Formats: sequence, C-alpha cells, structure tokens
Amino acid sequence: MRIGTGYDVHQLVNDRPLILGGVEIPFEKGLLGHSDADVLVHAIMDAMLGALALGDIGTHFPDHDPEFKGISSIKLLKHVNDLILSQGYKIGNIDSVLICERPKLKSYILEMRTNIALALEVEVNQISVKATTTEKLGFTGRQEGIASQAVCLLLNHNVNS
Repeated sequence: MRIGTGYDVHQLVNDRPLILGGVEIPFEKGLLGHSDADVLVHAIMDAMLGALALGDIGTHFPDHDPEFKGISSIKLLKHVNDLILSQGYKIGNIDSVLICERPKLKSYILEMRTNIALALEVEVNQISVKATTTEKLGFTGRQEGIASQAVCLLLNHNVNS
C-alpha cells in the first residue's frame, strides 16, 4: 500500500472554459493553463504519481511541450493510471477537495466523480470530490484562482507481493 498527496492551483481568467473533473462548468471565467487546466484532475494525478515517487505532472507532461497544449486532463489521467498499473498498483481510493468561492459546485460533483472513476476504471464510490470556500480569504476567496488537494491510496495488485 502507498499513499500520495497532490496540490494544484490555477488562475481564473477571461475567455477560457472552466473544466473541473472533466466537467465544463458554466462560469464567466476559466482556468489558465497549458492543458485544459483541470485543477482537480491535476491534483489527483500528482497524488497518484507521488504515491510511487514517480515525479509530478510537470515531469510527465511539460507545459512547454506542444503535444499537451489544450489537452484534456482526463486523457492525461488515463495515462497516469496506465503507468500506475504497469508498476503493479491500482487505485484503492482517492479523496479530493476543490477550493473556490464561486462557482458553487455541488450540482456537478457526482458527474466529476463519475468522469474520474471511468478514467481510472474504478467504482464511483472509490472517488471522493468535495468543494469548500475559504470564507473570502486569500487568492481563492478573492476569486483570483481555484485550488485543489487530493490524497490517493494505491494498493499493490501483484499476487506475489
């Protein structure tokens, strides 16, 4: 069994879609980034990679590589999952939180969980996504960006372990 944590932040800007957990959320701003800037999926990928000491998403998907320009983070999540499986591990569970004042995310959380579970080929009950505010404190409270944290438990699935 291995445990990893992940954290990511992206700035809110005009003229970008807001993608969280693979769901396009109707909002006047979106997240700035080389890929689709899905801060939730980025934190989850970093937690998965960290559990096996495999670096971070910047190592695997550099933000200067044109191959990853505008790419869906769900697609990258599938790649990270394949890497984890090739190392003899599988997802036990993931617990994550989105940190933002707006938009309110409650009605999108089940769809986010479902998208992540499908990408990782696990059950929805293995994926937790929560949302919270910072009571208008800090950069998230001022609606300058969105942050996300994730914890991942990986289980060794090799029979001889």
